[in-house]
Formats: sequence, structure tokens, C-alpha cells
Amino acid sequence: MLTSQPPVAPAATASAAADAAPLVRFRGVQKTYDGVHLVVRALDLDIRRGEFLTLLGPSGSGKTTTLMMLAGFETPTAGEIVLDGRPITRTPPHKRHFGMVFQNYALFPHMSVGKNVAYPLTVRGVSQVEQATRVARALDMVRLTGMADRLPSQLSGGQQQRVALARALVFEPQLVLMDEPLGALDKQLREHMQIELKELHRQLGVTFVYVTHDQGEALTMSDRVAVFNDGEIQQIDVVDRMYEAPSNRFVAGFIGDSTVLKGTVRAADDERCGIVLVDGRVIAGVNVNQAPVGAAVDACIRPERIVLHAQAAGHRGNLLQATVSGVIYFGDHLRLLCDVGEGQAPATVKLPLATPVVPRTGDAVWLEFPPEFTRVYR
Repeated sequence: MLTSQPPVAPAATASAAADAAPLVRFRGVQKTYDGVHLVVRALDLDIRRGEFLTLLGPSGSGKTTTLMMLAGFETPTAGEIVLDGRPITRTPPHKRHFGMVFQNYALFPHMSVGKNVAYPLTVRGVSQVEQATRVARALDMVRLTGMADRLPSQLSGGQQQRVALARALVFEPQLVLMDEPLGALDKQLREHMQIELKELHRQLGVTFVYVTHDQGEALTMSDRVAVFNDGEIQQIDVVDRMYEAPSNRFVAGFIGDSTVLKGTVRAADDERCGIVLVDGRVIAGVNVNQAPVGAAVDACIRPERIVLHAQAAGHRGNLLQATVSGVIYFGDHLRLLCDVGEGQAPATVKLPLATPVVPRTGDAVWLEFPPEFTRVYR
């Protein structure tokens, strides 16, 4: 199980938080619903004060169950959850002082926007005068000033999501927990809301814990990302290191796109190794998991790290001859699919739209990629 690592280039909020004791600690937390299969396995996780932490993973990986245990809607089968030095494993949700935002917004349809936002204050016995002040401030925070008297049905999906966020923030919680809150929005609005959420987090400095299966969403907003699979954290890291230096084959495949070349280790040391591909060609890369000589491995290269050449001469690093098998227009770039030989999936190369000469299907090309960005996994 991997635990927190020091960041390479953290955001200001994460950097300041790293020097303090974690706000939340999961220690040996497990969860099973049937007494046999563990949905969450021996989870050790520190959540730093003021950070934007995203729990990322495929369906059934344990990320949402982890969030629900933190919220208090699920109880761990084993282990302990500690908040600010105090165990909260048996503390009911309403006493945890956390804000919560769901994918379906969970707004009261018969209440106005103002009353929806005021609800957490009402149940806490806050005076009407104080409620009015806090609601106005929360609505202004999410750019909904002047909409307090409207019903949720009179708002767009993005506006309803802002109401849900204002309701989660209005009582000044220690933590804001979000379970795929942008999943119901269209792509353009979702991307706009990602920027707004990140900016709001920067302004408030409140700890955000966010669940998603969308890798782009995680990389866009987070200070750190915890990648879940099969009930375990596979890696937790700052976003640039998560993308550039995945710790295992699952993370490399789940975060971003990769060209994957299959081969066998022919020489290895603590850091680098040489790989013989299926057709006998040789490349070199970073030996991430210390694969021994003779081990079958996958060499993973990000598409943007591959440089296209018309000839082989005069280039350094790994170099493979290939044949263009397809050109795909992606709007902001072109993506070339290249046949790199027997037993290999097509290699992917990203080209800017301004590329002077774009190869055509059937053209012979050379692919160059640095060994330091070729990561080799068992």
C-alpha cells in the first residue's frame, strides 16, 4: 500500500498543508458488504489540510465507498478514521461538519434556492438574520446573486450544481466531499465548472475531497490524485508526477494515453533496462518495477513524447521504423496511428495542427522517443 509522498511542484495550498499534521487519516480501513469480498482493502491514506484531493478509479474500485465512509454514510468493517486527531469512525454524518455535493444535486424541489442553501443553517439553529447574511455570501461565491427566490426547476443544470455547492459551503465546513458532481453536465459546461471549482478552492482554502472516474477532470483540478483499483490505492501523487511517472502498469494505462510496446528484458540495472521487442528490435527505458532479465514487460510512452521523422539518420534515443496506418482529426491536434510491427498494438503520435507536412496512410516514418520517458513495467 502506497502512502503520501512529498510533492514535486505542488500548488500553494498543498505546499502549506504538507508541513502540518494531516486533517484526516485512514488507518487500516477495510470495508466488506458480504463478509467475504473486500470493497476497500487495508486503506492507509492521509488527507492534507487545504488540499484538493481526488479519488480516481474505475467503477467498483473502492473510491466512492471510501468517500462514503469519510462522510459517515458507510461504516468501516475494520480500521480507524481520524479527523484532526479525533477518531470519527462511529460519529454520525450530521456531527462530522462536512459539506457534501452529489451528482444528482439532491436539492429540495419545493424550496427556493435561498431556502435550499439555508437548510444546513436551519438544522443547526442559526438565527434568521445570520442565515440571510451567510446565504447571500454563499450565493455570491458561486455567482448566483439575485436568484435566491427561484425554484430549482427554473435553473439550468450548471446553476443547480452551484446551488448544491453553495449549500455545502454555507456552514463553513472543515471538509467538502464531492461524489462525481459534474457527471450529469455536458462536456463544455463540465469543463467550465472544473475551472470554477478549482478557483473556488484556491480562494477558500477549504479541504476538498472529490470522487471521479474521469482522468482529465482529476488532472485539471487536483493538487493530488489517489488512483484506486480493486479496493486499493495504486498510487497517490501530485498531478504532474502521476502523469509523467506512473508507479505501475495499471496507473500508466488508466491515466492518459500511452503507446505500449511488448517485449522481454535483456539487460537491467537498478534504474534502466534494455528490452527486446517481439520482432527482435531493441529499445531502452526506465525499469520502474525492477524487472529482471528474461521478464516479459510493457514499455509505455506518452504520445506527446514521440517525435516523428521521415528518415532515421541523425537522431538519438529509441528509434523505431513504422508505417502510418491512420490519421485522426481531434480538433486541437492530429493523432497518427502507426504500425510498429509484429505483435504490437498501433503506436500513437500527437501532431499539432500547424504541422507543415502530415504523413499519409501507408507512409514509412521513424518514431523517436527518449529512454527517460519510456517506462517499463512487469
